[in-house]
Amino acid sequence: QVTLVESGGGSVQAGGSLRLSCVASGATDRIYYMGWFRQLPAKAREGVAVLDDDNNRTRYADAVKGRFTISKDSAENTLYLQMNSLKPEDTAMYFCAADIYGGSYSQGVDPLGGAVYNVWGQGTQVTVSS
Repeated sequence: QVTLVESGGGSVQAGGSLRLSCVASGATDRIYYMGWFRQLPAKAREGVAVLDDDNNRTRYADAVKGRFTISKDSAENTLYLQMNSLKPEDTAMYFCAADIYGGSYSQGVDPLGGAVYNVWGQGTQVTVSS
C-alpha cells in the first residue's frame, strides 16, 4: 500500500508564494501518476497539476498555468507544488493523490480529472487573503 502525507499549507497574502510537499511511503514503485487537487467546502474537487511518474510529463489546470509548478524528488519520494502569484481564488484544501493501478493511462481518461486516483493524502489548507 501507499501512504501520502502533505505539508506546507498556510495563510499568505495575494501575490505571495507557498510550496506544498507530499511524501509518499510504502509501495511507491507502484505509482503511475501523482497529482495535486483542491476543494472548497460544498464544491467539487478540481485538478490542479499532475505528473507522470514514468516520464515526468506534467499537466496543469488553466487557472494555475504559469503560476504553479509541480515537481518531484524521486530520491526523497516527495512531490512538490510550488505556488507563486497566489490569488484569493486559490484558497482551498489541497490534496495529494496517487494512481497506483495505471488508470491514468487508459484511453479517454484525463489525469486531471481525479477519478483514477486511488490513494489520497489528508489535505493541507491554503488560504490567500486579498
